[in-house]
Amino acid sequence: MSTNRKVMKIHSGDEVQIVKGKDAGKKGKVDKVFSQEDKILLPGLNLVKKHQKPQGNKKPGGIIDLAKPIPVANIRLICPKCSQPTKVGFKIEPDGRKYRFCKKCKQVFT
Repeated sequence: MSTNRKVMKIHSGDEVQIVKGKDAGKKGKVDKVFSQEDKILLPGLNLVKKHQKPQGNKKPGGIIDLAKPIPVANIRLICPKCSQPTKVGFKIEPDGRKYRFCKKCKQVFT
């Protein structure tokens, strides 16, 4: 039985920098990962305006800001050692464990 699970190089909790789009150059922490769509959610970044209708007496209508998911191709992981945006590589140890590492300084991510 095959599972259609994709392996993402970015995990939730990682520090990333946006390299393309209207928020290019901004940094943030990954809140949620959508692996099927190849997107991640960064709170407070990639905001869009939504015109919301009133939902009864408790929720008034108006224009609200929503954070939308951003494609993984438009971000780079920030290495904790060299503090630079970098690509991520995978390394398989002899005991069979798989690690992510920085392609610039070869530091293994935890």
